[in-house]
Amino acid sequence: MALWRIRATVDDRPGYLSVLTASLALRGVNILSVQVHTTEVGAVDDFLVDAPDTLGEADLLAAVERGRGRDCWVARSEARGLVDQPTRVLGLAARMVRDPEATGEALRILLGADEVTWRPMPANQHGGCAASSMLLADPTGGSYELRRREPSFTPAEYARAQALVELAATMVRRDAERVTLVLPDSTEAVVRPAAVDDLPGVVELYEGCSARTRQRRHPGGAAMPSPDRLRRLLDPARGATLLATIGSGGAAESIVAMANLSGEGDEAEAALLVRDDWQRRGLGTALLRRLLDRAERAGYAAVLLPVRAEDTAMLRAVRRLGRPAPVERDGSLLTITVPLAPRVAATDRAVAVPARTDRAG
Repeated sequence: MALWRIRATVDDRPGYLSVLTASLALRGVNILSVQVHTTEVGAVDDFLVDAPDTLGEADLLAAVERGRGRDCWVARSEARGLVDQPTRVLGLAARMVRDPEATGEALRILLGADEVTWRPMPANQHGGCAASSMLLADPTGGSYELRRREPSFTPAEYARAQALVELAATMVRRDAERVTLVLPDSTEAVVRPAAVDDLPGVVELYEGCSARTRQRRHPGGAAMPSPDRLRRLLDPARGATLLATIGSGGAAESIVAMANLSGEGDEAEAALLVRDDWQRRGLGTALLRRLLDRAERAGYAAVLLPVRAEDTAMLRAVRRLGRPAPVERDGSLLTITVPLAPRVAATDRAVAVPARTDRAG
């Protein structure tokens, strides 16, 4: 027996696929897997089959044509073809997380492309695919051009490839936003965007804070939020969450502070939580500055800071910003409003390359 890949277009009508599979079965061909690609001209069925050694390419083509298949493509396959498509895509996605620079090779493996070329020119509108070529927009700039002699590209393959490119771009942006802070006492902390899988580390952060510190973070509610609420904080619908970590990453990484920005209308609300043993080092001020920068880039008019009157650390951090900040008092709760500069048009704004290491304080 030998492994083959067969791709053919079948009219999207009841019973037509069964006619094709019956024609293959009459030749002793065993279908191991099938993927269906919906197109405007019909359903493109991609089979991985196990065929008798006596059958060749011409025999398989003839069997497909007798089964009412058209535009048929047949090629020998290898044992690695037994890996189903979802498993292959997940494996490539994991590779993108580790090494976003390997996007071109991942696209070649995913689609079996003959050529993958990155070009600095962006794709027209959102790219697209033809029979033997595919153009993918790179969200970080430029585009990927893929070529494959056979079989023809399908819209489903285009969607998979574009999702992979967007994943790589997300990882590149996340790495670019990762910065090492050098605090006034010469200690270092890495600041990076939060992700949903940071939930266990954030739970440990809360558990490592004193009840007083937790209450300052949530001046109007419970001192220890539920896991569902923490998960929403890590992935806000409008806003951002930054984490300050120490350690080398992975299991050794420890989260020592969290900064949250959540928006509604033209205003956003900011909040900080710094572990007790990392307070009074300038870390809260540094995180607050970054939240305000993000809020300005997002176009918010002001940032609100709900603070308890006795929270001298937060009040000191606000004063260090050097911005006018009106304060409204409601009992022991203060609401500080930090006005933001109007958003500048992209054509008028100078572009700065963020440094990998910053000095806070």
